[in-house]
Amino acid sequence: QVHRFWAQGTASAASLPQCAAVARAMTEQFVKAFGEQTADIPERGSNIHYTESADRLRRLLREGPYKLTDLRDAPERFFLSHQRLSEFATRVGPGFGIRYTVQVNLFAGSIIGLGNKDQVSYLSEVQKKGILGCFCLTERLAGVNSGLVVNTTAEWDEGRQMFLLDCPDEGSEKNWISQGLTADMAVTVATLIVKGKSYGPHAFIMELRRDGKLVPGVTAEDMGSKTIGNDLDNARIAFSKVWLPKGALLDRYAGIQNGEYVQYQPGTSNMDMIGQRLYTGRAVIASSTLVFARTLFKSAREYADNKRCWAPKGSIMLSEIPQLSILYQEADRELSRVEALRDAVESRLCECLKSEKIPDAKLVDMVACLKVKAIEVTIDLCFRLKQELGSYALMGGTGFEKMDYLQCCKFAEGDSRILMQKIARDRLQAFSKKQEGTERESKMCFSLGKAMMAGGKTAWNDNWKEVYSLAEAVIGRVVDEASPQARL
Repeated sequence: QVHRFWAQGTASAASLPQCAAVARAMTEQFVKAFGEQTADIPERGSNIHYTESADRLRRLLREGPYKLTDLRDAPERFFLSHQRLSEFATRVGPGFGIRYTVQVNLFAGSIIGLGNKDQVSYLSEVQKKGILGCFCLTERLAGVNSGLVVNTTAEWDEGRQMFLLDCPDEGSEKNWISQGLTADMAVTVATLIVKGKSYGPHAFIMELRRDGKLVPGVTAEDMGSKTIGNDLDNARIAFSKVWLPKGALLDRYAGIQNGEYVQYQPGTSNMDMIGQRLYTGRAVIASSTLVFARTLFKSAREYADNKRCWAPKGSIMLSEIPQLSILYQEADRELSRVEALRDAVESRLCECLKSEKIPDAKLVDMVACLKVKAIEVTIDLCFRLKQELGSYALMGGTGFEKMDYLQCCKFAEGDSRILMQKIARDRLQAFSKKQEGTERESKMCFSLGKAMMAGGKTAWNDNWKEVYSLAEAVIGRVVDEASPQARL
């Protein structure tokens, strides 16, 4: 309906409000439908076997209102659906939410962003049949430098017209692959080799299981029990000389022609395109922590508002105790500031997703700042809240027992400390070229730059406090720019 209004070419003052009203109605309809489809998830709890959780996602794929191509066609639905699932995190933990984002963002999103028309069209079959996918990027040797180190190889064999996928050693095995024990398909990132020359990381879509059993050459083992989210399977996956057809390469930007590697859009790095899914992933992770904190504070407030405390002269409600009352106010203020940045990031990401443009440097910085700030703020606020509520915070079912979810978010899709180092390094490099920005940042850049010049190879690590302080200053500025009213 929205497209019909625009197609009529009636961009008049009268038609624009009508179009906006239809868009709002469609969004409300989607939110309602998605809510109805997922209403049973809290009732299932988190103590279910991961295969049951996987089956629930298969059903949501087949019957739910979210389409796998919505990431491109209606990205607002992508963010709204994640926020809905995040509302359940204080009751069931992160398992199903992570499973969902692996499916719609990392797996399907990579195919949308990197695949040709036929490969993208395959997603309709994935949706119809409830086929599950995973994203095999992180390797054991890479650690927190996921994506920067890719030792799994995919070597082109001209005679067979196939790729030979292989993990040459244990360090190249894929690690912590969410949905890795239940997925039917995988988007696997491997270094492409053609005629003995490496062309860097490329993504391949491949069959992982056939009729429920791993295909020959693929092994998968459980990463083990976790402190939270055991309804989500995490696997270590290895490939031993697995043959992939030519069509396995997601070749929208580069492919094989006449035995040669051909880049269809020179200047566009294949790894940069793979990394686009990390930006959307970081945004929804950050948003999920904000929703988690809001939900936890709401339920804790309901308890405290009804918990009477004895006092020498009468009694007061627990929520009226000064330190708790002030904490509620502080939490609302701080969460609102970061939510303003989240809204700005999601709005700009939606524009990029619809136009299929790569986020600019400013948006990339905003995403990194959002992820770091959202997680640090929510960990701090939720931990402090826990200290003020006595035995209530030790009880099961309060949501406090799910707080390791926030710790999980800190390391997922870009370790916060690594992101902070990148923020600081980028700011320092920008300062060396053009000395602009806030006075505080300029002073910090000058001081850190001077220390780097005098310190030699170990200067970066030796001045780690200054590095993180610079990152915090940049993050603070980015949050302020998104929420200027917070400074009034």
